[in-house]
Amino acid sequence: MTDPLIIRAIEPSDEPDWRRLWQAYLAFYETELPEKVFQTTFARLTSGAPGEYLGLLAVQAGKPVGLAHFLFHRTCWSVADTCYLQDLFADPEVRGTGVGRALIEAVYAAADRHGASSVYWMTQEYNQTARRLYDRIGVKTPFIEYNRP
Repeated sequence: MTDPLIIRAIEPSDEPDWRRLWQAYLAFYETELPEKVFQTTFARLTSGAPGEYLGLLAVQAGKPVGLAHFLFHRTCWSVADTCYLQDLFADPEVRGTGVGRALIEAVYAAADRHGASSVYWMTQEYNQTARRLYDRIGVKTPFIEYNRP
């Protein structure tokens, strides 16, 4: 029998576990961020301030095994806010067990409670593992992202 998966809001006492997961997420995307960004991001995720980022942890057997960061914001295409799922990560040892799906569904539920008109996210084209899940739980759009050089 496997331990149940619990999805819950990130709390201030979660900083060491969140940091471990966040560092692994950044390593997957072959990037590093300065300590100030870690501190600021965690403070934002746990502030509870209106309009600020929100964070979820997936916890199994008492150990955080995944995270999601999301934000509600206005859009010119709807009166209701939209929800941007910025970051989603599951420890490699739990991939394929439903952790990613559970985190996305928890974001969907938060968006419904908020009255958001939609939920959207991006991933890199080569992220085939995640895209297999996203193709089942979302709709791929024809949009291409551009960034300032």
